[in-house]
Amino acid sequence: MPIPLTKAIHKFPRVRLGHTPTPLDAAPRLGAALGIELWIKRDDCTGMAMGGNKVRQLEFPLGEAQSGDADTLLITSAVQSNYVRVAAAAGRRLGMETHIQLEERVPDVDALYRSSGNVLLDRLFGATLHSYPVGDDEPAADASLDLLAQSLAEAGRRPYVIHLAPAHPPLGALGYVLAAEETLAQARELDLAFDAVVCPTGSALTHAGILVGLSALGVEIPVYGICVRRDAGSQAARVRQVAEQLAAMIERPEVFDGDDVLTFDGVLAPGYGRLNDAVREAIALAARQEGLLLDPVYTGKTMAGLIEHVQSGVIPAGSRVLFIHTGGLPALFAYGDKLGSWLSDVPWAPSGEVVDVDLIDYH
Repeated sequence: MPIPLTKAIHKFPRVRLGHTPTPLDAAPRLGAALGIELWIKRDDCTGMAMGGNKVRQLEFPLGEAQSGDADTLLITSAVQSNYVRVAAAAGRRLGMETHIQLEERVPDVDALYRSSGNVLLDRLFGATLHSYPVGDDEPAADASLDLLAQSLAEAGRRPYVIHLAPAHPPLGALGYVLAAEETLAQARELDLAFDAVVCPTGSALTHAGILVGLSALGVEIPVYGICVRRDAGSQAARVRQVAEQLAAMIERPEVFDGDDVLTFDGVLAPGYGRLNDAVREAIALAARQEGLLLDPVYTGKTMAGLIEHVQSGVIPAGSRVLFIHTGGLPALFAYGDKLGSWLSDVPWAPSGEVVDVDLIDYH
C-alpha cells in the first residue's frame, strides 16, 4: 500500500511562509474574450514580499536550512528573479543573512531593469548582492555559490545553499504537490472539474509539482507548461527529470508518466525575460478585461501560450481551464520602458479634463 501523500510530504522539514490556501477565482470577462471558462489559481497572493510561487517553493528548502541551524542563506538566479526576492524576505523573517548571486541572463537591459522591480526589493531587504557574468550555465552558477558558501563558513557563518541545477533534490517542488491537493479541494467545493491546467515552466518546480500532485491523487488533467526559458524539447526533459526525482522523494515513483509532460515554446522568442508582441498583448488583455496583472517574464508568456493553445484548438473552445498565476509582479516596474509604448492607446487627461470612458477601445 502506498504511503499517504500528506504523510510522505510531511516527513520533510518545512517553515510556513505563505498565505494559503490562495484564492481560486473565476475570470469571466477574460474567459469570454478567449472563448473558454477561465479560472485563476491566485498564487500571486501568497503574501510574502508581494507573493508568487516562490513562496511555496521556499518553505521546504528553508525548513531544511532551519533544521540544520543555518544562519546564512545563499541563492542564485537572474537579475530580476522572483526567487531571490522572496528568499531575501524569508531570510530576514527567519533571522538569516542573505547572499544573492545575480546572473546575466537577459541581454541589452537598461538602468531601470537593474534598479527597479525585484532588485529594488532585494536591496530593501538588505541582501548582499553578487554579480555573476554568465546566464546559461546552472552548474557553474551553483559552483560559484558553493565557493562563496565555503568562504562564509571559513569566516564562522553557517551557510545553506539553494542550488538551481536539477542535479540537486527538488525540495521546492514539494510545495506544488501540496498546491495541487489544495486546488483540487477548492474545486470540489465549487463542483468544478477542469479540462486543462496551464502554468509557466522554467525551473520546472511548479510544473513538476502540479503533475506529480495530480497524478498521486488519481486525477488525470492535461497540464500545459508554457516555456519561459528553454525550447520545448529541452524543457520537457527537465520537467521529466525533476518529476521523477520528486515522485521518488514522496515514495510514489509509479505515479509519474513521462508522456504526461506537455511543453510549448511558441511564445518564447526572443528568449528568457524578453518581450514579444503576443506577450504584450496578453498582459494588456488580462489587465483590461479582468483587472488582472501579469508579469513580462512568466505569467505574461503563459497567458500568451494559453491564447495560442485556444486559437490553435489544442485547448477546445468552451473548455474549463485553470491558469496557475505564479506572481512575479514586481518585474512589471523593471520593464516599464518596454511596456510603455503599448500603453499609448489609453488616453491621459491633462489636469482638469475628464476622459470619456465610452470612447476608449479596450479590445
